[in-house]
Amino acid sequence: MSRYYDGWAPYVPVAQRRAKAAKKLDKLRKKGLNVQAVEIIGRKIADSFWGKGWCDHMESFSDYENRLPRGRTYVRNGSVCHLDIQPGRVEAIVSGSELYNIAISIAPLAKKKWDAVKAACAGRIGSLIDLLRGKLAGGVMEVVSHRENGLFPLPGEIKFTCDCPDSARMCKHIAAVLYGVGARLDHTPEKLFLLRGVSHEELVDVSAAVRVATGTATSRRRIDATGLGDVFGIDMADADETMRPAPRKKVASPDVTKTSPKGSLPAGKKDAKKPLKGTRPGKTLKPALKRKKAALAPVEEPFPRPLTGAAIRAWREALRETQAAFAARLSVTAASISNWEKRGRQTLGVRDATLASLQAAWKLTRGLK
Repeated sequence: MSRYYDGWAPYVPVAQRRAKAAKKLDKLRKKGLNVQAVEIIGRKIADSFWGKGWCDHMESFSDYENRLPRGRTYVRNGSVCHLDIQPGRVEAIVSGSELYNIAISIAPLAKKKWDAVKAACAGRIGSLIDLLRGKLAGGVMEVVSHRENGLFPLPGEIKFTCDCPDSARMCKHIAAVLYGVGARLDHTPEKLFLLRGVSHEELVDVSAAVRVATGTATSRRRIDATGLGDVFGIDMADADETMRPAPRKKVASPDVTKTSPKGSLPAGKKDAKKPLKGTRPGKTLKPALKRKKAALAPVEEPFPRPLTGAAIRAWREALRETQAAFAARLSVTAASISNWEKRGRQTLGVRDATLASLQAAWKLTRGLK
C-alpha cells in the first residue's frame, strides 16, 4: 500500500512532529537564529486589547474568516516554533510534517492615516503605560482599532508566502502565524507599531504636550523607567538614579596648619620667610594641585559620529547593563534599544530630542564602568 492517500502525507502525531522540529531548531540556534516560539496558555489565543483586536480584525474579512480556523489548532499546540516581528515583516517557522518557512509582508501605515490617528488621540492618552496596556477611552479605542482607518492592516496591505506544498492562497501554516502575531501582541503590544512603521511614543508625545500646556505634565522619564517594568514585569533601574552622575571624590588639600615643630610658629600661622617643603619661594600649592587634577581627569571621548547600532551596543556593554537598565538610563524603551542594536553598523535615524538626550547621557556615563 502506498504511503500516501490522495496525494496527502500520512498523519504524524503532534508529539512526534515537535520532537523532530526541536532537533532542527537546535541546529538553527547554533547557526545564530534567535528562536522565539509562540506559547499559548489555556484555550484563548489572545486576551489583551491589542492581541484580541488583531485576531478579531483578521477574522472580520470574509477571505480570511474561512481560512483562519485552519491555523487555530496549530498555534494552540505549539506548532509555531519561531515568530519574529520586524518593521513591515513577520518571519516564522511552523512545524508540520516538516519545518515550513513563512514570510508575511505588511505595508507601512500610510502617513495620512497615522496623522489622523495622532490628531484623534491628542490629549486623550494618559501615559505610555495606558497605551500599551490598552487602557484607553472608548473613543480612542475606536480610533486605533477602526476596521478601515486604524492601526491594523487591511488584506490588500498583507502579502504572505509559505514553502509548504499546499496550493491554497492561505495555508494552515500562514493562518497559524497570523494568530501567532495576535498572541505575541498580548505580551509586546509595541510590536504592532514596529510592524506598521510608526512609533507608539508619538501618541503619548501628543498628549504630553497638551498636559504641559494645562500644567498637569508628569515625568516622561519616570514613566519610561518604571512604567514598562510594571507592564511587562521587567526589573528596570530608576531613571532619576541612573541619569545622576557619580559623586566625585574630594581631593584632600595638603594641611599647612598642622602643629609646627618646637621653636617654629604656632599652628595656623604661615611662615612667610620659609617656604613649604617641595615648593619654591613665592609659589603656592594651588597651581600644583590644578596640574595634578588635570592629569588625573579622564579624557572625554567624543560622541559617536555617525551614531550606529554597533555604537549603542558597545556603549551598553561598556556599562555592563542589560537592555532594560540601559533603556531606563537613556529614557527610552527597551524595545528601542533592541531595535537600534539590531541595525549593527547602519546609521540610526533618531529625532532631535532623542539625540540630545543621548548626548547628555553620554557625557554622564563616560567615567562609569
